[in-house]
Amino acid sequence: MIKVGSSARAMFPARRGVPVLGLVAVAGSMLSLHAPTSAQTGPSLDDAVARHTAAVTRLRHEIHRNPELSNRETETAALVAKHLRDLGLDVRTGVAKTGVVGILRGGRAGPVVAVRADMDALPVTEATGLPFASTKRVTFGGQEVGVMHACGHDIHVAVGLGVASVLAERRETLPGTVVFIFQPAEEGPPEGEEGGAPLMLEEGVFERPRPEAIFALHTMPDYEVGQLAYTPGPAMAAADTWRATIHGRQSHGARPEDSVDPVVMAAQAVMALQTIRSRNISPTAPGLVTVGVLRGGERHNIIPASVRLEGTVRTFDPAVQDMVERRMNEILDGVTKAGGGSYEMTYDRVVPVLVNDVALADRMAPSLARSVGAENVHVIPAVTTAEDFAFFAQEVPGFYFRLGTTRPGGTSGGLHTPTYTGDDGAIPVGIEALSTLVLDYLGDAR
Repeated sequence: MIKVGSSARAMFPARRGVPVLGLVAVAGSMLSLHAPTSAQTGPSLDDAVARHTAAVTRLRHEIHRNPELSNRETETAALVAKHLRDLGLDVRTGVAKTGVVGILRGGRAGPVVAVRADMDALPVTEATGLPFASTKRVTFGGQEVGVMHACGHDIHVAVGLGVASVLAERRETLPGTVVFIFQPAEEGPPEGEEGGAPLMLEEGVFERPRPEAIFALHTMPDYEVGQLAYTPGPAMAAADTWRATIHGRQSHGARPEDSVDPVVMAAQAVMALQTIRSRNISPTAPGLVTVGVLRGGERHNIIPASVRLEGTVRTFDPAVQDMVERRMNEILDGVTKAGGGSYEMTYDRVVPVLVNDVALADRMAPSLARSVGAENVHVIPAVTTAEDFAFFAQEVPGFYFRLGTTRPGGTSGGLHTPTYTGDDGAIPVGIEALSTLVLDYLGDAR
């Protein structure tokens, strides 16, 4: 039988029949066939999680109340570094500007595994009504904006610190080394700056020592507290950004014959770009082309000289990615030539596909079931959002799972919205699940 963490089961009873994104429950009997040898000692893990939950929850409140945008996470980084040093970890700061790396070396020989938590917030004005809600405002993109942990990274940090606290207690018997990576700028660095996972890798986050696997979680308000989910294989899309300018000839709005109208060409281009999804990508393959910006003109009676378009492309296959970029150029070239104008486009491949290593996912799924119960672990389809954990998972096998954050019977806004409400109850569930993954991985690899 797969043992279920007693504290998690007692505090967060199973939610049955969850109709979220067509979830498929992972059968406990199937999981038990692949269960690894556990390095944990049962109830003591639950006790350790319970001992540290209150402290890291207070830290979560402090971080939530004082959110910081990408590459600006100085106070958060200082809080993280202090906590890790207090636990006796070897700590490096200033990695990729504000990143923090803590190394926990066990007292027994064993493999090296990494745990990643991202720290940055978003330019969103909070409207949750939480007692620790953010009221912070900063200048972003030339305008004053609110700042909020609207993606749950405050919970990620709290869970990461909780896992470090739990495992540090077991240092003498821990068979291996755990590298805790607290990452800045997951949401993307400010324009003109480098940052995030690529810069951490460039600056040697996987050196001295190099992990052989990496784990991470992400909050998900679609699921209640006590629920976990994951996707084997390609789990999140590659994210590309593009910008195009369509050039025409300006004229009086009452004399269109004197113009080469970029507004008409832009309208035709927007519609034609959607044929890539409907006619060039297989109906059974995921992928999309989105136009998020269409901007041009200054006055109602002036046909402008140019129109700007911006958008995103999401795909799961590099061949499809290549095809979409080629077809976009062909469409923009054809539309503007037909209209007598011209275009220019830049196309940037920002984040690759996030791939959960299938062998690692199969190996670690029983650990998730052990922490919350097999009936509370779900396999879900891939999604078209993106995550720069993908860069880490390109370097070493990665396993990325979802943590339910909506209070049972409660409500929450979606990620990246002003009303996203991550419940504190998710923190001990995340600590137990992530600690179990690490301990089982280290114990199984002895």
